[in-house]
Amino acid sequence: MTTTIETTDVKTLQGELRLKLLGLHNQAHAGHIGCSLSCIDLMIATLILRKREQDTFLLSKGHAAASLYTCLNHLGEISDEVLATYYLNGTSLPAHPAPKQHLGIPFATGSLGHGLPIGTGIAKSGKLMGDDSRGFVLMSDGETNEGTTWEAAHFALQHGLDNLIVLVDKNGLQGFGQTADVMGDTADVQTWNAIGFDVATVDGHNIPEILTTIDKLTATPNGKPKILIASTVKGKGVSYMENRLEWHYLPMTDANYDQARADVRDRYL
Repeated sequence: MTTTIETTDVKTLQGELRLKLLGLHNQAHAGHIGCSLSCIDLMIATLILRKREQDTFLLSKGHAAASLYTCLNHLGEISDEVLATYYLNGTSLPAHPAPKQHLGIPFATGSLGHGLPIGTGIAKSGKLMGDDSRGFVLMSDGETNEGTTWEAAHFALQHGLDNLIVLVDKNGLQGFGQTADVMGDTADVQTWNAIGFDVATVDGHNIPEILTTIDKLTATPNGKPKILIASTVKGKGVSYMENRLEWHYLPMTDANYDQARADVRDRYL
């Protein structure tokens, strides 16, 4: 069900889910924190506030799995007891999402570039069934370097999949450096406009703006798949992580964790 929420409540939710996310990473002594913090606001907007029962949400950048688990826990799809098993042996919540364990995780993801092909298939299925379902796919900007992304994009255009909504977490960093320096900026407006997508740019941490943009793009069917290119900050909300490549990998020390929690409380709560 589509949900409305007051701006003050949005900020509180952003803070509370960040604290929960940081707690998961701290207890597991796990990395991939920065990329989870860069996309969690996009996930709050889509998975929590705009996804309906008939819709599908795919986290293609599966290394941000902790943000997905945190949001599904908020929705009641993952219990607190199960969430506490994150990263442990035998868990249903490993470092990258695994399928067939939880309703909100229909496919394994994290081998980058495959989420959009799966999402186009889901959107095409909705068209064949004649229903009003939508497919949301959250990708990293680095994933737009992948050949499978462009094959899927052209498939979506050819089949008029205007029920496909792609969100690109454009934080400008990927595993080995600045995205623009590795293979060039392939998450740019001109490129996606040129091939025929409905394109919008948003502040990826401004949830009301994200919601308004999604509603505007999906208001009237027009045969075009949608893409929101969201400017984000890797490590958003934690001062020492923001725009720092090393927080793609590093786990936190106890001192890091204490500082991270203090930063989030100061900014959001």
